[in-house]
Amino acid sequence: MLNDPRSHGLWEVTAPPAPETAAFSGRAEADVVVVGGGFTGFSTALHLAERGTRVVLLEGAEIGFGGSGRNVGLVNAGMWVMPDELPGALGEVYGGRLLALLGDAPRLVFDLVEKHGMDCEAMPVGTLHCAVGRSGLRELEQRAGQWSRRGAPVRLLDATETAQKVGTDAYAGSLLDLRAGTIQPLAYVRGLARAAIAAGTQVFTASPVIGAERNGRRWTVKTARGEITADWVVVATNAYTNAPWPEVRAELVHLPYFNFATVPLPSEMQAKILPERQGVWDTKEVLSSFRFDKRGRLVFGSVGALRGPGTGIHRAWAQRALAKLFPALGNIAFEAEWYGKIGMTTDSLPRFHRLAENVVGFSGYNGRGIAPGTVFGRTLAELISGDITEKDLPLPVSDPEARSLLALREGYYELGAQIAHFAGARI
Repeated sequence: MLNDPRSHGLWEVTAPPAPETAAFSGRAEADVVVVGGGFTGFSTALHLAERGTRVVLLEGAEIGFGGSGRNVGLVNAGMWVMPDELPGALGEVYGGRLLALLGDAPRLVFDLVEKHGMDCEAMPVGTLHCAVGRSGLRELEQRAGQWSRRGAPVRLLDATETAQKVGTDAYAGSLLDLRAGTIQPLAYVRGLARAAIAAGTQVFTASPVIGAERNGRRWTVKTARGEITADWVVVATNAYTNAPWPEVRAELVHLPYFNFATVPLPSEMQAKILPERQGVWDTKEVLSSFRFDKRGRLVFGSVGALRGPGTGIHRAWAQRALAKLFPALGNIAFEAEWYGKIGMTTDSLPRFHRLAENVVGFSGYNGRGIAPGTVFGRTLAELISGDITEKDLPLPVSDPEARSLLALREGYYELGAQIAHFAGARI
């Protein structure tokens, strides 16, 4: 996007075209202005428009420009935090609600795909969280037990079963989560956009918001070329937040994450690697992930930014790591490469903010944006429509808390990933 092949890589090449949109100009009236054209923004807009609400969505660049169009495409249940830890972090009421909501969130994604006929390579066949060593297996044993006690369809696999499903004996075991799956993320967000437009949402791209003012009981949201007056404003920009709500950006540490896509693999290799097409990520601190796309390309990623010296370091590491996992691949060629930013919070949990009266939003997805973003968008629609109150939300209302030394922390993550990958996967 915006003539940058490293922004969305394979997803931009293979996604169906985005619906036609234009920049906003002039003056308009709406019930709700949604700022941000990603999973949360379009899910909010869709669920509001289906209720008959007048919605205008403003996207600063293009549909899916932020993390929604750049990520791996794993549709996971829950968050990084262990299920048993959520009640302790949020209290019994909010912890229980968030577990229930996010545990079922992948189902909403796949239901929307089916309902609206979205062409986005949806594969609701589960994901595999793979254990690296004994410590990784202990982590998965705990996670499996905690989800199983809550009735979730998860199963701990031993090393032999894992090797059969993944195609490598590199892992000590894995956790199969049948609630989850994979999706082409940019195609999915474009599908949400089409559905929202069909329901009545007005969508404008290349329309960054430069200001918002309270006028009596209503808000005036300003772009460079016009103004929209509305009762509510939804801030759905997460890690890509800019003015006029810098406090959202200030509480999120940007963690860069890249992906490389191989050329399509021969059919005999596709039959051996991930034969059931689950998506994979591992238990390493500097984690790796991989999955197939529809044409048999292996999409392989990890922490890091493809810029400066990081580009060569991460590309060489990816070649070595894939060859170590799957020796038959040899020195496989890459067809595309791209990266984006993940918004990380202090406790790896998302936030709900009331930034002003009738200005609300969720943020801080910590690398779990697809299912949470979709279900939180529906939740925002329920809140604005009066179906629920703030007391019914899955998260408490919180004020943004600026992180100290933000640039230093982000530089540490980027440089640390380069150091880890410079030495990593050397045989």
